[in-house]
Amino acid sequence: MSDRRLTVRKTYKLFIGGAFPRSESGRSYVVTGPEGDFLANASRASRKDARDAVSAARKAFAGWSGATAHGRGQIMYRIAEMLEGRRHQFIAELGAAGTPPAAATAEVDAAIDLWVWYAGWADKIASILGSANPVAGPYFNLSTTEPTGVVAVIAPSGPLLALVSVIAPVIVSGNTCVVVAPEEAPLPSITLAEVLATSDLPGGVVNILTGSRSELAPWLASHMDVNALDLAGAPAELTVACERAAAGNLKRVLRPAATDWTTDPGTGRMAAFMETKTVWHPTGV
Repeated sequence: MSDRRLTVRKTYKLFIGGAFPRSESGRSYVVTGPEGDFLANASRASRKDARDAVSAARKAFAGWSGATAHGRGQIMYRIAEMLEGRRHQFIAELGAAGTPPAAATAEVDAAIDLWVWYAGWADKIASILGSANPVAGPYFNLSTTEPTGVVAVIAPSGPLLALVSVIAPVIVSGNTCVVVAPEEAPLPSITLAEVLATSDLPGGVVNILTGSRSELAPWLASHMDVNALDLAGAPAELTVACERAAAGNLKRVLRPAATDWTTDPGTGRMAAFMETKTVWHPTGV
């Protein structure tokens, strides 16, 4: 009986608003390994799916940005716990995609450690980037940080560490995001979505689309309800087109740069998607 059993081939779906819908277009594509062997089917997101993802991210923004920094840190730490619990699955997936066992193990461990690192920044980043400013007068002058809003992220090609490196700094400060997974290697992104769905992260904080960068990125760049754009995984010609489209509502744009994701990331990617608000208040009142 077992000799006649057919393998159940999984079709990975999109991750929008905490749910896993199929693409409204009904499209999918085959994800293959380095030798051309079948790995999975993945949904090919459409422009409508991108709009739905932005809508979900906007709905989630008020609650996520309004949560306490300590609360966000606790939820992010919970995600790291869930990643640790599925560590062997991530290692196996990277191995199936052609990553040597030792490198796959190091990649997954570094990604989990980095998520914990960002979780620790949740209640500290405002103190680092904010300030009490000296002024010549009887006033307090205080600068504090606020999240920018909805961030569209074009994820870089890379197994898992690069993905964590662009998602975690966006959401730790209270932003929500729409992520376009790398078309050629989407499985770590989709498996991460399954981790997020079973953690305490509110639906819509992170939305993950699989499909064509060239199809989805320009529409996200021109979307008037997207506040910022991370082009970490965009090729040069797509970067120029997205920057032009982003000018429509003066989006913040983080341009792609050669990055070693294994080095200390610093606070740059967190600061890139935060606004600074400065307030005055008279002393002695």
